[in-house]
Amino acid sequence: MGLEIKLTDTQIKPSKDFIDFLFRLRSGEKFKENWFDQLSERLKPGSAQQVEERLRRLEGQHLADPVIKEALLKSYNLTVALLIGETAMVKRFLAPYRFIFVVGCPRSGGSYLTKQAYMALGHDPERIPGLIAHDGFPKAWPFYIGSGHNQHTDMARYLAEYLVMVELFFAHRENPGQHTIIPKKDINAAYHGAFFNQVLGQNTEYILTIRHPATSCISTYEKSGGLPENRKFAVRSTIESFIQRDNTFTGADAHDLLRQDYFDVYLRYWEQYHYNLALTGLCTNRQHQVVAYTRDSMIDSAQAFYSRFSSDGSAEPFKVFNKKGRHPNWIKKAENAIYRVRDVWKLAGLDFPLEEIMEVW
Repeated sequence: MGLEIKLTDTQIKPSKDFIDFLFRLRSGEKFKENWFDQLSERLKPGSAQQVEERLRRLEGQHLADPVIKEALLKSYNLTVALLIGETAMVKRFLAPYRFIFVVGCPRSGGSYLTKQAYMALGHDPERIPGLIAHDGFPKAWPFYIGSGHNQHTDMARYLAEYLVMVELFFAHRENPGQHTIIPKKDINAAYHGAFFNQVLGQNTEYILTIRHPATSCISTYEKSGGLPENRKFAVRSTIESFIQRDNTFTGADAHDLLRQDYFDVYLRYWEQYHYNLALTGLCTNRQHQVVAYTRDSMIDSAQAFYSRFSSDGSAEPFKVFNKKGRHPNWIKKAENAIYRVRDVWKLAGLDFPLEEIMEVW
Protein backbone atom coordinates (compact mmCIF):
# COMPACT_ATOMS: atom_id res chain seq x y z
CA MET A 1 0.00 0.00 0.00
CA GLY A 2 1.42 3.36 -1.02
CA LEU A 3 0.87 6.68 0.65
CA GLU A 4 1.11 9.96 -1.24
CA ILE A 5 2.56 12.72 0.92
CA LYS A 6 2.71 16.26 -0.42
CA LEU A 7 4.71 19.24 0.75
CA THR A 8 3.68 22.73 -0.30
CA ASP A 9 5.30 26.14 -0.26
CA THR A 10 3.19 27.00 2.78
CA GLN A 11 5.02 24.27 4.70
CA ILE A 12 8.48 24.93 3.26
CA LYS A 13 8.40 28.63 2.53
CA PRO A 14 10.98 30.40 0.37
CA SER A 15 13.33 32.58 2.37
CA LYS A 16 13.09 36.35 2.24
CA ASP A 17 16.75 36.56 1.26
CA PHE A 18 16.09 34.39 -1.80
CA ILE A 19 13.07 36.38 -2.96
CA ASP A 20 14.96 39.63 -2.41
CA PHE A 21 17.89 38.33 -4.46
CA LEU A 22 15.54 37.42 -7.31
CA PHE A 23 13.99 40.90 -7.28
CA ARG A 24 17.41 42.55 -7.30
CA LEU A 25 18.64 40.33 -10.12
CA ARG A 26 15.54 40.97 -12.22
CA SER A 27 15.80 44.73 -11.72
CA GLY A 28 18.80 44.73 -14.07
CA GLU A 29 20.86 46.90 -11.73
CA LYS A 30 24.38 45.72 -11.05
CA PHE A 31 25.09 44.52 -7.54
CA LYS A 32 27.38 46.83 -5.56
CA GLU A 33 28.62 44.97 -2.50
CA ASN A 34 31.16 45.46 0.27
CA TRP A 35 31.18 42.04 1.96
CA PHE A 36 34.97 41.95 1.58
CA ASP A 37 35.56 45.15 3.59
CA GLN A 38 36.87 43.68 6.82
CA LEU A 39 39.32 46.43 7.81
CA SER A 40 36.60 48.84 8.85
CA GLU A 41 35.95 48.14 12.51
CA ARG A 42 32.40 49.42 12.54
CA LEU A 43 28.93 48.02 12.60
CA LYS A 44 27.26 47.96 9.22
CA PRO A 45 23.62 48.94 8.61
CA GLY A 46 21.27 46.05 9.18
CA SER A 47 20.67 44.29 5.87
CA ALA A 48 17.65 42.45 7.29
CA GLN A 49 15.76 45.73 7.60
CA GLN A 50 16.71 46.66 4.03
CA VAL A 51 15.42 43.33 2.75
CA GLU A 52 12.13 43.75 4.64
CA GLU A 53 11.66 47.23 3.20
CA ARG A 54 12.26 46.10 -0.38
CA LEU A 55 9.90 43.14 0.02
CA ARG A 56 7.15 45.37 1.38
CA ARG A 57 7.44 47.61 -1.67
CA LEU A 58 7.34 44.64 -4.04
CA GLU A 59 4.82 42.48 -2.21
CA GLY A 60 3.17 39.92 -4.47
CA GLN A 61 5.01 40.97 -7.64
CA HIS A 62 7.13 37.82 -7.76
CA LEU A 63 4.00 35.84 -8.64
CA ALA A 64 3.73 37.78 -11.91
CA ASP A 65 7.35 37.39 -13.00
CA PRO A 66 7.90 34.15 -14.97
CA VAL A 67 11.65 34.01 -14.25
CA ILE A 68 11.13 34.41 -10.53
CA LYS A 69 8.29 31.87 -10.54
CA GLU A 70 10.51 29.38 -12.36
CA ALA A 71 13.36 29.98 -9.89
CA LEU A 72 11.02 29.42 -6.94
CA LEU A 73 9.75 26.17 -8.46
CA LYS A 74 13.27 24.98 -9.21
CA SER A 75 14.41 25.73 -5.65
CA TYR A 76 11.39 23.89 -4.27
CA ASN A 77 12.07 20.80 -6.41
CA LEU A 78 15.73 20.85 -5.41
CA THR A 79 14.76 21.18 -1.74
CA VAL A 80 12.60 18.08 -1.98
CA ALA A 81 15.39 16.24 -3.81
CA LEU A 82 17.75 17.01 -0.92
CA LEU A 83 15.18 15.97 1.68
CA ILE A 84 14.40 12.59 0.10
CA GLY A 85 17.87 11.82 -1.22
CA GLU A 86 17.20 12.11 -4.93
CA THR A 87 20.94 12.28 -5.55
CA ALA A 88 20.84 12.00 -9.34
CA MET A 89 18.96 15.30 -9.65
CA VAL A 90 21.31 17.03 -7.22
CA LYS A 91 24.39 15.78 -9.09
CA ARG A 92 23.01 16.99 -12.40
CA PHE A 93 22.42 20.41 -10.93
CA LEU A 94 25.92 20.60 -9.45
CA ALA A 95 27.76 19.23 -12.49
CA PRO A 96 28.70 22.61 -14.06
CA TYR A 97 30.23 23.99 -10.84
CA ARG A 98 33.25 23.60 -8.61
CA PHE A 99 33.11 25.24 -5.20
CA ILE A 100 35.92 26.55 -3.03
CA PHE A 101 34.61 26.96 0.52
CA VAL A 102 36.59 29.13 2.94
CA VAL A 103 35.57 28.05 6.44
CA GLY A 104 36.66 29.48 9.78
CA CYS A 105 35.65 31.58 12.77
CA PRO A 106 34.65 35.18 12.02
CA ARG A 107 37.63 37.54 11.86
CA SER A 108 40.10 34.84 10.78
CA GLY A 109 40.97 36.02 7.27
CA GLY A 110 38.32 34.25 5.22
CA SER A 111 36.96 37.39 3.58
CA TYR A 112 40.41 38.30 2.30
CA LEU A 113 40.96 34.88 0.74
CA THR A 114 37.51 34.82 -0.83
CA LYS A 115 38.01 38.26 -2.36
CA GLN A 116 41.40 37.24 -3.76
CA ALA A 117 39.91 34.07 -5.26
CA TYR A 118 37.26 36.09 -7.11
CA MET A 119 39.83 38.61 -8.33
CA ALA A 120 42.13 35.82 -9.55
CA LEU A 121 39.16 34.43 -11.49
CA GLY A 122 38.66 37.79 -13.18
CA HIS A 123 35.62 38.95 -11.20
CA ASP A 124 35.02 42.32 -9.59
CA PRO A 125 34.15 41.45 -5.96
CA GLU A 126 31.85 44.49 -5.75
CA ARG A 127 29.63 42.85 -8.37
CA ILE A 128 29.38 39.48 -6.61
CA PRO A 129 26.36 39.33 -4.26
CA GLY A 130 27.22 38.75 -0.62
CA LEU A 131 24.62 35.99 -0.51
CA ILE A 132 26.69 34.05 -3.04
CA ALA A 133 30.19 34.94 -1.85
CA HIS A 134 29.99 35.50 1.88
CA ASP A 135 28.69 34.32 5.25
CA GLY A 136 25.08 34.17 6.31
CA PHE A 137 23.68 32.11 3.47
CA PRO A 138 22.96 29.26 3.21
CA LYS A 139 22.16 29.21 6.90
CA ALA A 140 23.29 26.03 8.63
CA TRP A 141 23.17 26.48 12.37
CA PRO A 142 23.29 24.02 15.27
CA PHE A 143 20.10 21.98 15.39
CA TYR A 144 16.82 23.61 16.35
CA ILE A 145 13.16 22.79 15.94
CA GLY A 146 10.28 25.22 15.99
CA SER A 147 6.70 25.56 14.86
CA GLY A 148 6.52 24.21 11.31
CA HIS A 149 10.25 23.94 10.68
CA ASN A 150 13.57 22.59 11.90
CA GLN A 151 17.24 22.96 11.05
CA HIS A 152 17.30 20.00 8.65
CA THR A 153 14.41 21.17 6.48
CA ASP A 154 15.58 24.78 6.62
CA MET A 155 19.14 23.83 5.68
CA ALA A 156 17.97 21.84 2.66
CA ARG A 157 15.83 24.77 1.52
CA TYR A 158 18.61 27.33 2.02
CA LEU A 159 21.16 25.26 0.12
CA ALA A 160 18.68 24.67 -2.71
CA GLU A 161 18.04 28.41 -2.92
CA TYR A 162 21.76 29.12 -2.86
CA LEU A 163 22.38 26.75 -5.77
CA VAL A 164 19.59 28.35 -7.81
CA MET A 165 21.08 31.78 -7.09
CA VAL A 166 24.45 30.53 -8.34
CA GLU A 167 22.86 29.16 -11.51
CA LEU A 168 21.03 32.40 -12.25
CA PHE A 169 23.87 34.77 -11.43
CA PHE A 170 26.53 32.88 -13.37
CA ALA A 171 24.27 31.87 -16.27
CA HIS A 172 26.05 34.13 -18.78
CA ARG A 173 29.53 33.67 -17.34
CA GLU A 174 30.04 29.99 -17.99
CA ASN A 175 32.67 28.78 -20.46
CA PRO A 176 31.47 25.82 -22.55
CA GLY A 177 33.21 22.64 -21.49
CA GLN A 178 34.68 24.24 -18.36
CA HIS A 179 33.47 24.28 -14.80
CA THR A 180 32.39 27.55 -13.23
CA ILE A 181 34.41 28.02 -10.06
CA ILE A 182 32.49 29.53 -7.14
CA PRO A 183 34.50 30.73 -4.10
CA LYS A 184 32.40 30.93 -0.97
CA LYS A 185 33.16 32.07 2.56
CA ASP A 186 30.92 30.11 4.89
CA ILE A 187 31.44 29.83 8.64
CA ASN A 188 28.27 27.72 8.84
CA ALA A 189 29.73 24.72 7.01
CA ALA A 190 31.58 23.77 10.19
CA TYR A 191 28.34 22.86 11.97
CA HIS A 192 27.14 20.34 9.39
CA GLY A 193 30.30 19.27 7.62
CA ALA A 194 29.01 15.90 6.44
CA PHE A 195 25.95 17.53 4.84
CA PHE A 196 28.01 19.99 2.79
CA ASN A 197 30.69 17.45 2.00
CA GLN A 198 28.29 14.80 0.74
CA VAL A 199 25.89 17.11 -1.09
CA LEU A 200 28.52 19.26 -2.81
CA GLY A 201 30.74 16.27 -3.53
CA GLN A 202 34.41 15.45 -3.57
CA ASN A 203 35.24 18.13 -6.13
CA THR A 204 34.52 20.86 -3.58
CA GLU A 205 37.61 22.25 -1.87
CA TYR A 206 37.79 23.55 1.69
CA ILE A 207 40.18 26.14 3.06
CA LEU A 208 40.16 26.25 6.87
CA THR A 209 41.33 29.53 8.39
CA ILE A 210 42.54 29.66 12.00
CA ARG A 211 43.49 32.59 14.21
CA HIS A 212 44.62 32.82 17.82
CA PRO A 213 41.52 33.19 20.03
CA ALA A 214 42.83 36.27 21.87
CA THR A 215 43.33 38.40 18.76
CA SER A 216 40.25 36.91 17.12
CA CYS A 217 38.27 38.01 20.19
CA ILE A 218 39.80 41.50 20.07
CA SER A 219 38.80 41.83 16.42
CA THR A 220 35.31 40.61 17.30
CA TYR A 221 34.70 43.20 20.00
CA GLU A 222 36.21 45.93 17.78
CA LYS A 223 33.73 44.96 15.08
CA SER A 224 30.90 44.98 17.61
CA GLY A 225 31.36 48.40 19.20
CA GLY A 226 34.35 47.91 21.51
CA LEU A 227 35.02 45.95 24.68
CA PRO A 228 32.16 46.64 27.11
CA GLU A 229 33.22 48.87 30.00
CA ASN A 230 32.44 46.15 32.54
CA ARG A 231 34.32 43.60 30.38
CA LYS A 232 31.29 41.33 30.49
CA PHE A 233 29.90 39.61 27.43
CA ALA A 234 27.28 41.51 25.41
CA VAL A 235 25.22 40.85 22.29
CA ARG A 236 25.39 43.82 19.91
CA SER A 237 26.38 42.27 16.59
CA THR A 238 25.70 39.21 14.47
CA ILE A 239 28.99 37.64 15.53
CA GLU A 240 28.17 38.08 19.21
CA SER A 241 24.76 36.53 18.65
CA PHE A 242 26.53 33.48 17.15
CA ILE A 243 28.78 33.29 20.22
CA GLN A 244 25.77 33.38 22.57
CA ARG A 245 23.90 30.81 20.47
CA ASP A 246 26.79 28.34 20.37
CA ASN A 247 27.41 28.66 24.10
CA THR A 248 23.77 27.88 24.84
CA PHE A 249 24.01 24.78 22.64
CA THR A 250 26.69 23.48 24.99
CA GLY A 251 24.56 24.03 28.08
CA ALA A 252 25.08 27.66 29.08
CA ASP A 253 22.24 29.93 30.12
CA ALA A 254 21.83 32.80 27.65
CA HIS A 255 21.20 35.41 30.35
CA ASP A 256 23.98 34.14 32.59
CA LEU A 257 26.46 34.64 29.74
CA LEU A 258 25.87 38.38 29.98
CA ARG A 259 27.33 38.32 33.50
CA GLN A 260 30.47 36.47 32.49
CA ASP A 261 33.87 37.69 31.36
CA TYR A 262 33.85 38.59 27.66
CA PHE A 263 36.88 36.49 26.77
CA ASP A 264 35.73 33.46 28.78
CA VAL A 265 32.53 33.33 26.75
CA TYR A 266 34.39 33.92 23.49
CA LEU A 267 37.02 31.25 24.23
CA ARG A 268 34.38 28.56 24.79
CA TYR A 269 32.83 29.52 21.45
CA TRP A 270 36.24 29.42 19.69
CA GLU A 271 37.12 26.02 21.13
CA GLN A 272 33.77 24.43 20.30
CA TYR A 273 33.82 25.86 16.78
CA HIS A 274 37.20 24.28 16.05
CA TYR A 275 35.99 20.93 17.37
CA ASN A 276 33.13 21.22 14.88
CA LEU A 277 35.60 21.91 12.07
CA ALA A 278 37.40 18.68 12.86
CA LEU A 279 34.59 16.35 13.83
CA THR A 280 31.39 17.06 11.85
CA GLY A 281 32.61 15.45 8.62
CA LEU A 282 33.84 18.40 6.58
CA CYS A 283 37.40 17.10 6.37
CA THR A 284 36.52 13.61 5.26
CA ASN A 285 36.97 15.38 1.95
CA ARG A 286 40.74 15.41 1.70
CA GLN A 287 40.70 18.34 -0.71
CA HIS A 288 41.34 20.79 2.06
CA GLN A 289 44.10 22.98 3.38
CA VAL A 290 44.66 24.81 6.64
CA VAL A 291 45.74 28.45 6.56
CA ALA A 292 46.89 30.16 9.74
CA TYR A 293 46.22 33.85 10.29
CA THR A 294 49.67 35.26 9.54
CA ARG A 295 50.69 37.67 6.80
CA ASP A 296 52.87 35.14 4.99
CA SER A 297 50.39 32.25 5.13
CA MET A 298 47.48 34.36 3.94
CA ILE A 299 49.39 35.98 1.08
CA ASP A 300 50.87 32.65 -0.02
CA SER A 301 47.42 31.06 -0.09
CA ALA A 302 45.95 34.02 -1.98
CA GLN A 303 48.80 34.10 -4.48
CA ALA A 304 48.20 30.43 -5.21
CA PHE A 305 44.81 31.40 -6.69
CA TYR A 306 46.49 33.71 -9.21
CA SER A 307 49.00 31.04 -10.20
CA ARG A 308 46.36 28.35 -10.41
CA PHE A 309 43.92 30.33 -12.52
CA SER A 310 46.66 31.70 -14.83
CA SER A 311 45.69 35.20 -13.82
CA ASP A 312 47.69 38.37 -14.32
CA GLY A 313 48.47 40.41 -11.26
CA SER A 314 49.19 39.35 -7.74
CA ALA A 315 47.48 39.07 -4.40
CA GLU A 316 46.65 42.22 -2.52
CA PRO A 317 48.59 42.87 0.71
CA PHE A 318 47.23 41.18 3.80
CA LYS A 319 47.30 43.63 6.68
CA VAL A 320 47.99 42.42 10.20
CA PHE A 321 48.19 44.53 13.33
CA ASN A 322 50.11 43.75 16.50
CA LYS A 323 47.51 43.39 19.24
CA LYS A 324 49.25 40.76 21.35
CA GLY A 325 50.18 43.24 24.08
CA ARG A 326 46.61 44.40 24.67
CA HIS A 327 45.38 41.48 26.82
CA PRO A 328 48.39 39.35 27.84
CA ASN A 329 46.24 37.51 30.40
CA TRP A 330 43.97 36.34 27.55
CA ILE A 331 46.93 34.79 25.75
CA LYS A 332 47.85 32.81 28.85
CA LYS A 333 44.24 31.84 29.49
CA ALA A 334 43.86 30.56 25.92
CA GLU A 335 46.77 28.10 26.01
CA ASN A 336 44.93 25.07 27.37
CA ALA A 337 42.05 25.51 24.92
CA ILE A 338 44.49 25.76 22.00
CA TYR A 339 46.30 22.60 23.08
CA ARG A 340 43.02 20.73 23.47
CA VAL A 341 41.98 21.72 19.95
CA ARG A 342 45.38 20.67 18.60
CA ASP A 343 45.02 17.25 20.22
CA VAL A 344 41.50 16.71 18.86
CA TRP A 345 42.65 17.73 15.38
CA LYS A 346 45.52 15.26 15.65
CA LEU A 347 43.07 12.47 16.54
CA ALA A 348 41.04 13.44 13.46
CA GLY A 349 44.15 13.26 11.26
CA LEU A 350 44.38 17.02 10.77
CA ASP A 351 47.42 19.25 11.05
CA PHE A 352 46.93 22.13 13.46
CA PRO A 353 49.32 25.05 12.76
CA LEU A 354 50.33 25.51 16.38
CA GLU A 355 53.54 27.47 15.83
CA GLU A 356 51.88 29.99 13.55
CA ILE A 357 48.87 30.38 15.83
CA MET A 358 51.20 31.04 18.76
CA GLU A 359 52.60 34.05 16.91
CA VAL A 360 49.33 35.68 18.07
CA TRP A 361 48.35 37.79 15.07
